Amino acid sequence: MSVESDSSQVQGLTSGSGFPTFPVAPGYRVNVRSGPGTNYSVTRVLPLGASVGIRCQCEGTKVSGPYGTTTIWDNIANGEFISDAYVKTGSDGYITSRCG
Repeated sequence: MSVESDSSQVQGLTSGSGFPTFPVAPGYRVNVRSGPGTNYSVTRVLPLGASVGIRCQCEGTKVSGPYGTTTIWDNIANGEFISDAYVKTGSDGYITSRCG
């Protein structure tokens, strides 16, 4: 069974921090930003094939990516956010608590 076709398998994974872990879109090196929007500075770039633990989610700049167009941003570490449009969560909506 592939992770691509079974979102329940993806959601069962956890990072070392205990947060649910999800794969970043294949073939993309995603910018990690200091806040939930494209107007925030890039703090680092995720490598190809990365997975991220999502601590919480919030609304921010609208972004279009391989998984659609969304205003949801995923908090992956303290002061680090990526657009949910680049993360395979298996949902178009919020999948964890809202930040704040």
